[in-house]
Amino acid sequence: MLLENRVAIVTGAGNGIGRAIAERFAAEGASITVAELEEEPGKEVAEAIRASGGKAIFHKTDTSDAASVKAAIEATVTEFGTVNVLVNNAAQFVFGTVETVTNEDWERVFGTNVIGYANTVRECLPQFRKNGGGAIVNLASVSSFIAQPEFVPYNTSKGAVAQLTRCLAMDLAKDNIRVNAICPGSIRTRATDRHIASLGLDPEKSYVEFGQDSLMKRMGRPEEIASGVVFLASDEASFMTGAHIVIDGGATID
Repeated sequence: MLLENRVAIVTGAGNGIGRAIAERFAAEGASITVAELEEEPGKEVAEAIRASGGKAIFHKTDTSDAASVKAAIEATVTEFGTVNVLVNNAAQFVFGTVETVTNEDWERVFGTNVIGYANTVRECLPQFRKNGGGAIVNLASVSSFIAQPEFVPYNTSKGAVAQLTRCLAMDLAKDNIRVNAICPGSIRTRATDRHIASLGLDPEKSYVEFGQDSLMKRMGRPEEIASGVVFLASDEASFMTGAHIVIDGGATID
């Protein structure tokens, strides 16, 4: 029970990696706020956690909207009394070249993937400071530090997440608030399936091809990312801040 008596907010927890994190956190003893924009899957995750004996609430949250984030924090404190852990996972998956993406695309991807992260951190800080510290885990990506064809807006936003993590770690260390990031590689999620569909590719063939970049010759599972997030959120990582853990099956080892 690495997160016993902790209260965690997990953004984008209705599907994929976010859901795996929320469910694993609950299994490790944390109380969870499923902060998700999509109401149906968000409620489903919270209900599944409760059905398994855990503690969870759903709050419809648009992380790009500071007022929405503040309401989610308030709901968490009302239900569970405080906030100890924040996991920034909500993301917009916007791909293309600098010529094909629009200003609206840029605003959408940065509104969630960068400004959304900043919004949640800012709104959690009063509770963290009241508690004498806290842990923040940002979901970055291998796209934070490698270039990929026609991924310009997404990769740019994830590069910003990596730098945001470093800067927050430096500024918040004095408050005993640790800030770290996980950098997943190719993980099979709903977002991956949507990307494959948008390219008109065969799903099963794509899963195999996407996994070939990994030394393990497969795509990762959301649960494997959740394990890394649990570690960074727990006291097992008590001397880690400003770190970026890569979980990609060795795809970017060179």
